[in-house]
Amino acid sequence: MAIIRKLRGKSPKIGKNCFIAETAVIIGDVEIGDDCSIWYGAVLRGDVNPIRIGNRVSVQDNAVLHTTYQKSVVTLEDDAIIGHNVTVHGATVKSGALIGIGATVLDDAVVGEGAIVAANALVLANTQIDPGSIYAGVPAKFVKKMDVEQSMQINQRIAKGYLLYKSWYEEGEEK
Repeated sequence: MAIIRKLRGKSPKIGKNCFIAETAVIIGDVEIGDDCSIWYGAVLRGDVNPIRIGNRVSVQDNAVLHTTYQKSVVTLEDDAIIGHNVTVHGATVKSGALIGIGATVLDDAVVGEGAIVAANALVLANTQIDPGSIYAGVPAKFVKKMDVEQSMQINQRIAKGYLLYKSWYEEGEEK
């Protein structure tokens, strides 16, 4: 059973049709929209500031979402994809953006709509990533610009895959 814990008078709020893996941890001031999936080992620690997650967001295995006390919040807009082993610390990930496996996005960074942060990239604090951009490296740098609509379509295919995977784990389903 997932750890879903009230802290400092704030209880996590979880939308409809969400999959929360048995080893996920969700603490404090966390709001999750509808049709989201929070995978194995993910930690959403809303202990010091809020974490706000839109609809159809995938927070994959071992991802960590956290903030800096009295400074930053985490916002993941609709259809954002947070890859395996990602850290999002006090940053905003706009609609349809993808944060690749093992990447880190730091305080007050903003990842634009449909943007892609490559695997293992380090997005420094206060970085502004334009919609449809691809960033890679340590520290993350601009690689190229894609059409926002095209990049969102690519990311949507991944997001739809996670909606399918979520359905496999729904309570009562046997495989």
